Amino acid sequence: MKILRHSDADFSEKLREAAGASSLFDPEIEQRTRAIVDAVQARGDDALLEFAGKFDGATLAAEQLAVTRAELMAASLKADGPLRAAVAEAGKNIAAFARKSLRRNWRTKNSHGASVGEKFDPFQRVGIYVPGGTAPLLSTALMTVTLAKVAGCPEIVVCTPCGRDGSINSALLFATRAAGATEIYRVGGAQAVAAMAFGTRSIRRVQKIFGPGNAYVVTAKRLLVGRVAIDLLPGPSELLVLADETANPKFIAADMLAQAEHGSGHERVWLVTTSAKILKGVEREMARQLPDLARQEFIRRALEINGWLIQVRSLEDGVALANRLAPEHCEILTRRPHAVSEGVLTAGAIFLGAWSPTVLGDYVAGPSHTLPTGGAGRSFAGLTADQFQRRTSVVEYNRAALRKALPAVKQFSELEGLNAHGRSAEIRK
Repeated sequence: MKILRHSDADFSEKLREAAGASSLFDPEIEQRTRAIVDAVQARGDDALLEFAGKFDGATLAAEQLAVTRAELMAASLKADGPLRAAVAEAGKNIAAFARKSLRRNWRTKNSHGASVGEKFDPFQRVGIYVPGGTAPLLSTALMTVTLAKVAGCPEIVVCTPCGRDGSINSALLFATRAAGATEIYRVGGAQAVAAMAFGTRSIRRVQKIFGPGNAYVVTAKRLLVGRVAIDLLPGPSELLVLADETANPKFIAADMLAQAEHGSGHERVWLVTTSAKILKGVEREMARQLPDLARQEFIRRALEINGWLIQVRSLEDGVALANRLAPEHCEILTRRPHAVSEGVLTAGAIFLGAWSPTVLGDYVAGPSHTLPTGGAGRSFAGLTADQFQRRTSVVEYNRAALRKALPAVKQFSELEGLNAHGRSAEIRK
């Protein structure tokens, strides 16, 4: 962990380091990712099979890329009561929240008396990346696929990495299918994003790609914008805890350790506090709690690279720093969390008070946990169901409305030197 206090002589310089560029914009990662994307574009399935061996250690044939009905049935049979109950409980909250986010068709009259409006249709074929690797993220399947289903997308394609034996965790398969996936492929990493963007013999291309992933997955999404639509840039996990002297160091330490355990090494966690006592207490608690955690080696690596304990002069300074960092998750553990949250304008999600740990948002609260990272929160919002809808404007004039619009149309066409534009309206009068 790196400790920084406002009284330090190099405070401003160190803050720049704490707010430094994330792995999403690492030039070396971008170069490697571009090579993977280019290989998939050029060689399709053959590249996917090569990368399955190289990155997942799995020897596959093209016909094994798709998960079969038999595998899905076996996964369903293995799902016990507690798993089914947890998936159902989370799914219910996620779907209810998603339905509130959907856009509805609307129409109105403009100044010419014409009907104008918008209609919203579900994307017909969407691709969703569900990370695997060191942890099967059932929750991510629910937090993405469920939204596509609520939006009415008829074809929901999921890509997720497999193990060395070619298998996918059965609980993950159960959750993914239960959420509404129509196709599942054992393809991971940047190559999965490229396959969904370009299409291969085994995987037909999609219209839009969703879902979080490691730095390579998110870099692939960024590189492929234009070839395909994307949702946002949700990379390695981040947490910023903004705390005053009323906060509980045990809670803060537990939450920071939780968000550092994913395993990529690129996770980022910050404590920003006005209290020297809280800073010291969190430092002690993290050291005390860490040895009891199963993934402590992953956590240690993340904390060494991007773990920060920062003491600021005031809560106003803390809010300003939070907006500068634009964290994926922002916990506000202060005396008046609602008031403080009004000033936080760039976080992916905000968690208010001592009883709202980030893990609730990760699993069961309702809003999708697919959120912008790496500073992308300054311009991207988190995933919502309406992002699975395609917006189309609709215009309907009658003859009277057209005649009323003609003087302005003619003026614009003359000023722009586009007389065919004006004629296309005037010829109808």
